[in-house]
Amino acid sequence: MKQNKEVQFVDLKLIEYKQAWDLQESLLNRIAAVKLSNRGLSEDSKEITENFLLFCQHPHVYTLGKSGDESHLLLQESFLSTIGATYFKTNRGGDITYHGPGQLVGYPILDLENFYTDIHLYLRMLEEAIIKTCEGYGLVAGRIDGLTGVWINPTQEDARKICAMGVKASRWISMHGFALNVNTDLSYFSHIVPCGIATRGVTSLQQELGQKMDIQAVSNVVKSHLVDLFKMELVDVSRETLKF
Repeated sequence: MKQNKEVQFVDLKLIEYKQAWDLQESLLNRIAAVKLSNRGLSEDSKEITENFLLFCQHPHVYTLGKSGDESHLLLQESFLSTIGATYFKTNRGGDITYHGPGQLVGYPILDLENFYTDIHLYLRMLEEAIIKTCEGYGLVAGRIDGLTGVWINPTQEDARKICAMGVKASRWISMHGFALNVNTDLSYFSHIVPCGIATRGVTSLQQELGQKMDIQAVSNVVKSHLVDLFKMELVDVSRETLKF
């Protein structure tokens, strides 16, 4: 079947975590329904599958991956309301992380059969887009073996995480994604063991560069690298198009 490289892009702005999760699942199910209906059809008869890329920010929230350790939330759930935060257990990979205003969250809901069926390569490509973004701002960014995500000064003892990753794939359709700290209030990370790694710190573009960043400008840079790396044809669509 012909690969569809068109990706519908929506910036959801500030949106509650659960609302964005429900939207992701509805889009994943929309793609899955097409894949199911294509079964047994000739290549010429198959309907192409859609792809989506959602960018957003969330109100303060802690999320735990399906294999995460609940003890990595270092406060009682009853205390969350006092810091204006909520808590969700999710079906993504990875451990616990924090989302909040000033953090750029990206959710690619892609039929990976339109690109490549390799989850590890998919994760490395997401990381590469963030690495290139950080490098564009003059930072040394990269990976640490065995740890998902993007780190500043990854080979140094003071390596610190600037972007968390956690994905899920079903029928080769991806959901969840990455969270890049742009102007994030890093104090919220003190209430968790970020991504289950107690020995490493976290950082943001604002922290590293010493100034508040234009999150829209950063968003545009990340988007351009994703387009290049995935050979996407990005199309801006309205939120209403998603029927949500």
